[in-house]
Amino acid sequence: MRLYPAIDIQDGKAVRLRRGDFAQATVFADDPVERARQWRDQGAEVLHVVDLDGARHGWLVNIQIVERIAAALDIPVEFGGGIRDRAALERVAGSGVRWVVMGTSAVTDGDLLQTAVALLGDRLVVGVDCIDGYIATHGWQERSQTPATEFARHLEDLGVTRLLYTDVARDGMLEGPNVAGLEELAAATALEVIMSGGVATLDDLRAIRQVAADNVVGVIVGRALYDGNFTLAEAMAALA
Repeated sequence: MRLYPAIDIQDGKAVRLRRGDFAQATVFADDPVERARQWRDQGAEVLHVVDLDGARHGWLVNIQIVERIAAALDIPVEFGGGIRDRAALERVAGSGVRWVVMGTSAVTDGDLLQTAVALLGDRLVVGVDCIDGYIATHGWQERSQTPATEFARHLEDLGVTRLLYTDVARDGMLEGPNVAGLEELAAATALEVIMSGGVATLDDLRAIRQVAADNVVGVIVGRALYDGNFTLAEAMAALA
């Protein structure tokens, strides 16, 4: 199970939000590229990057920073935020990132989702962002009427191979991950699942590691690492 340090970009800086609230942002680095290098130098094997402005506004606001991160690192980068049309999809596909995360558009634009499956194959990751078990869209600002488990099965039918599960209420709050929700989602599909949201302690990581489902393949951690609750090395060891 892999540990993904998170870099969320807002206004050109690396920040963390609380419950996806853009008004509750804490700046952790003025230069996201340098922050990415630091994670790499500390032993990160992969990196998760989000264009928060892109997710909010629906277009690739910080893509040049993301391209610089991908070019600067010799480890794979996962990226999402603002991919709402074919032009954005093609730009990100050629940006040097290893995995491309689609969120809102995967829910609202079935044609674009099918295009992404055909274009990206196993490079595509679909964000399953949840509020009370239902899919959230538009930078987590809107809740749909689609249950996460139902959406995951739909993705599997379309040929998607991996999803990213986030409980919005837990994200950035350091209140512990929704392990029950993770177990329910992983049991509902054969897709590979990456977990995000709420990790505060090494015990949280161990709880995720102990989920019986073999298809849970990674955990994204942001604020707990930035706040110094544990080191990257300790987190990776807890998942080993």
